[in-house]
Amino acid sequence: MAGADPILSVLGELVVDLLPAPGAPAGQHGTAPQYVARPGGNALNVAVAAARLGVPVQLLARLGTGPLAGHLRRHAEISGVDVAGFIEADEPVSLAVVGLGPDGSPSYGFHVLGAADWQWTDEELAAVLPESTGILHVGSISSWTAPGSEAIARLVERVHAGGALVSVDPNIRPALADGPVGATLGNSAAVVRDRLERLISRADVVKVSAEDLEWLEPEAVGSAEGLDVAAQRFAERGVALVVLTDGGAPLRVARPGRPLLHREPPRVTVVDTVGAGDSLAAGLLGGLLAAGVSSRQALLDLPDDTLLALIDDAALVAAINCTRVGADPPTRAELDAARAAR
Repeated sequence: MAGADPILSVLGELVVDLLPAPGAPAGQHGTAPQYVARPGGNALNVAVAAARLGVPVQLLARLGTGPLAGHLRRHAEISGVDVAGFIEADEPVSLAVVGLGPDGSPSYGFHVLGAADWQWTDEELAAVLPESTGILHVGSISSWTAPGSEAIARLVERVHAGGALVSVDPNIRPALADGPVGATLGNSAAVVRDRLERLISRADVVKVSAEDLEWLEPEAVGSAEGLDVAAQRFAERGVALVVLTDGGAPLRVARPGRPLLHREPPRVTVVDTVGAGDSLAAGLLGGLLAAGVSSRQALLDLPDDTLLALIDDAALVAAINCTRVGADPPTRAELDAARAAR
C-alpha cells in the first residue's frame, strides 16, 4: 500500500523437521531412536527469526495437508510472523528427518514427493506478495524445484524491476538437487544450477554457505583462497552484497568494486547448527531494513563500517541459535543482552 513502511517478505517452504531427541534411548535393541517434530524449512526459519527480532515480516508459503500443518502455522503466528501470505494447499506438508554429526552439523533425509511447497502459480504469488515489500527473500528447495520454481523466478524478475531488494540463499540439499531422489522431483545438478543462475542474476543480496558454493561451482572452489575468489566473482557478476559463511571460519563479505572483507563469527558452545544460516540471513535483512536500506542504490551506498556492524549482529543471531536444539533463534531482547555481554 502507498506510503507503508517497507517490510521483509519471505517466500519458500514449510517443513516439519524430525530431530533426534537429545539423550533419549533408542529402545531395547537400539533400533528405535526417538525424534521430536519441530517446525522448519528455510523460509519459515528466516521469517520466525526476523519476527523475533522485531522485523515486520510476511511469510509467503503454501501450507500443505497433514496432522502437523496447523503447528507450522501456529509456530509462525506466535513468533509474530504475518501469515496473510499463506495459501491453503491440497498437497502434503514436506518432512525432513535430520541426523546430527559430532560437530552438530545436520544431514537430511527427505519425504517430499508431490509436496505443497513447489506448486506455486503466478496467480497465487501475485495474490499474496505485499505491495509494501522492501526486501524479498527467496531460496532453498522451492526456488529450484519445478513447477513452482518458474513462477518464483518470474516474481523475482518483477520485484527486481520494481526496485525492491531481492535476496537469494541457494540452500542446496544435494539429495533433492541431484541423484535418484532429485530425479523424482525433476531435478539434476545442471537444471538446478541453471535455475539458481536465473535467480542470482536478479539478486541484490546473496547469502551462501561454503558447502553450497562448492556444490554450485565444484571446479572453482577447494581452498580458502578459492572461496575468496568465488565470493568476489559473485559480487562482480552484479550481486551488490555477497555473504559467504563457512561454519566457524570467518565470514567473507564481498561487494562490487571493493576489497573482500573477513569477519570472525562469535565463539559459542554449539548444540547443533540447524537454522544457523537462516538466522544469519534474518538478522542481516532485518538490519538492512532498520537502516533504511530497501533499494539497490541504498545498499551500494552503505558504508562498510555500517554494513559490518549489521553483519556482526547477524552472526551473533546465528551463534545464539547454535546454542539451542534445532532452529530456535533469539528475540531482540536476547540479542541485545548477548551484545552487551560481549
